[in-house]
Amino acid sequence: MAAAYRPWAADLLHFWFNKLRPNEWFGRSSVVDAALEQRFGHALAALGGRPASGFLGDPQTARAAVLLFDQVPRNLFRDDARAFAFDPLARAITKGAIDRGWDKGLGKSERQFLYMPLMHSEAITDQRLSLRLYAGLDDSFVLGFARAHYRMIARFGRFPHRNPVLGRRSTEAEKRAVAAGNAW
Repeated sequence: MAAAYRPWAADLLHFWFNKLRPNEWFGRSSVVDAALEQRFGHALAALGGRPASGFLGDPQTARAAVLLFDQVPRNLFRDDARAFAFDPLARAITKGAIDRGWDKGLGKSERQFLYMPLMHSEAITDQRLSLRLYAGLDDSFVLGFARAHYRMIARFGRFPHRNPVLGRRSTEAEKRAVAAGNAW
């Protein structure tokens, strides 16, 4: 079953890690968003309803699926609840890939993105795992982001900056946290 995904998976991994520059991974860019929509919007729509097991046939497909379901929606659906709609699927694939040891031997950037669904999770257990995994990257800058995400979940049990698009009411403390720059 995984073989059917390989063309889009290889294309997405190449595009993400070879065509985009690191500053394009996290910045807002209508050009990058449009390129992702054109190249991978159909794959996201076509594959988003499949179970995680369908993407765990090989390491390449799993890594690409994590990008497809974690990063691509954040680019295609900025300021929209759909940006987070595929998070459970991305997390399940991430955990399956880690359980299989597919994070071993990857470069720092590849591991960073494989672990990203855990950092994006509003579950404290995922946040704790995220901290352990990001500590293993030996990159204090990236670990700082993992710690900041963890602190928001430990404090509020959710990411307050998502509240407006998810229809959740923010507390005054959450509003202050967001105003202080705790919005990624």
